[in-house]
Amino acid sequence: MKQIKYFFEFIIISSLFLVYKVVGLKISSFLSGKLFEFLGPLFRSKKTIKSNIQRAIPQIDLLELNKIKKSMWNNYGRTLAEYMFLKDFRNNKLTSNINLEGKEILEDIKHEKTPVIFISGHFSNFELMAMQIEKSGVDLAAIYRPLNNTFLNVLMKRIRKKYICKNQIKKGTRGVRELLKLYKKGHSIALMIDQRVSEGIKSKFFNQDAFTTTIPAQFIKKFNCKVVPIYIERHNQINFNIKIEKPIEFSKNDTREKITRDLNIWLEKMILKNPREWIWSHDRWK
Repeated sequence: MKQIKYFFEFIIISSLFLVYKVVGLKISSFLSGKLFEFLGPLFRSKKTIKSNIQRAIPQIDLLELNKIKKSMWNNYGRTLAEYMFLKDFRNNKLTSNINLEGKEILEDIKHEKTPVIFISGHFSNFELMAMQIEKSGVDLAAIYRPLNNTFLNVLMKRIRKKYICKNQIKKGTRGVRELLKLYKKGHSIALMIDQRVSEGIKSKFFNQDAFTTTIPAQFIKKFNCKVVPIYIERHNQINFNIKIEKPIEFSKNDTREKITRDLNIWLEKMILKNPREWIWSHDRWK
């Protein structure tokens, strides 16, 4: 029964992709955003989203909470439509839509040929970050979480490998082994630290325990590598600001718990900077 549901979801999304491609970036991003504002709340738990927002922003009033939910779904829809235009972003046909701050940091990483760990979260159109890093000439491997819908996962993985980052590593124990091999060959690693992971540790996230990945901590303690935060924000609908922040240098003597908590603190600050563009629908505190 679930596979039948997934198949129909695949047909619907594929049909939307065709429409998006025909009508162009600006119109499709707008229409998809509005579509998700209406349909999103019907398919995801309103209770979970509300609870997550209130955990992070306890003092929030109902009006602002509803604005965050509406904007989150709008961004979700826009991001879906923009998958059809990743080729144009990749091939510099939409260069003017992306403002990159911190180019010199990427240049240093490329020329020093010392791999780093890029960290971020599901902000705005998060796919553009890894794409921009690889476009800059940095050898990169990106960790991804496969979609539950196996039909859609095949399509999305192909898009990611072709236009975002060719080295797509499935999260999990086997994936970590692949990352180690690539890291030793000089590949930097890009991962989202805001996903709930069963193989992580419990770390404070907005003052409550949440399972959090320890991959950055593992690599820091093994290789003493630098961590480079990266953040993206949407503006004027289909334009983006990407900021490459200065590398964070931890000590190999820092505990796994301290490193993980410090990175969660960074993540919290970025979420609160623009809570309307972070994905609140995932149950991070389950």
